[in-house]
Amino acid sequence: MPPFFLRNWFALSLPIAVALAWVLPDLGAADGPLKTALSTKAGVALIFLIQGLTLPAAALRKGVSQWKLHLLVQSFTFLVFPLMGIALDRLAGGWLAPDLRLGFLYLAVLPSTITTSVILTGMAGGNTVGALFNAVLSSLLGVFITPLWVAWLMKASGQQQPLGPIILEIVALLLTPLVLGQALRPTCAAWTDRNKKRLGNLSSAIVLFIVYAAFCNSVKQRLWTQHGLDVLLPAAGGVVLLFGLAVLVTEVLARALSLPRPDLIAARCCAPQKTLASGVPMAKIIFGAHPGLGLILLPVLLYHPLQLIVCGALASRWGREGERSDADPAPQPPDCQAPRSGNAQ
Repeated sequence: MPPFFLRNWFALSLPIAVALAWVLPDLGAADGPLKTALSTKAGVALIFLIQGLTLPAAALRKGVSQWKLHLLVQSFTFLVFPLMGIALDRLAGGWLAPDLRLGFLYLAVLPSTITTSVILTGMAGGNTVGALFNAVLSSLLGVFITPLWVAWLMKASGQQQPLGPIILEIVALLLTPLVLGQALRPTCAAWTDRNKKRLGNLSSAIVLFIVYAAFCNSVKQRLWTQHGLDVLLPAAGGVVLLFGLAVLVTEVLARALSLPRPDLIAARCCAPQKTLASGVPMAKIIFGAHPGLGLILLPVLLYHPLQLIVCGALASRWGREGERSDADPAPQPPDCQAPRSGNAQ
């Protein structure tokens, strides 16, 4: 198999999972043979157990002192980005289908990625320890902050979403496996580090299964026969607009804080990112058996490949710029010799 497909199998498999839901919707429906109402919850718990096993807690201790970078990334992820999403929703949300509108707000309140942020920061020659710290911290905070944001947004829009059952399910399916994984990590760190790629592939495969199940339920509910290009085109345009705005605002804020170049790159690679790996499982818990879950997830599914493509290209360019600046010899100070003539200087 070509290396390109091996490196990008997950992104390339996303449209396949969606297409499969159109072909075999009964198989992955909540009441279908795969019992996805239960099996997807088990998959969510397994994903967060794997996250707990593979999260390097030492990164939190190493990177804790770089407060400017942390302040920028975390406040942007959980405050500035949601406020941008709310502002755009007020401007254009009335033209969107209600579930798609909710999907954009859900995208805006998600935490950042872990692996992608760190890999891109490394490619660009940035502060990988700072990126890892913020990615891990964002993932942990998102378990609590994202559901709170969603509950508040739904209440503000007149939709009731009881928070108590959501918190209980988050504790059971997200927080408990995550803590258990961290508790087990000291005894099996060598094994998990050795098999980190395989565990990551397993998590990605589970995410694909949850995406498939979500779209199966949407197809069974005939959601997509009611919407066509009138949903897909605004979703794609909105995602491009939101991502472009996130990149621009991150750049402005990072330069305003006068971050050094390694921290600037880490901020560029972490702040605009939104996690699909945690976003899909959390959506399954927060929205449950919502018939419009497929439509709610559509902005997240479109945002993921866009951030990979654009941030990957930018990280490559920043890395080449860093190599050129390192290769350029530092300017030599002028030779400070005493003047040969007796004229006063």
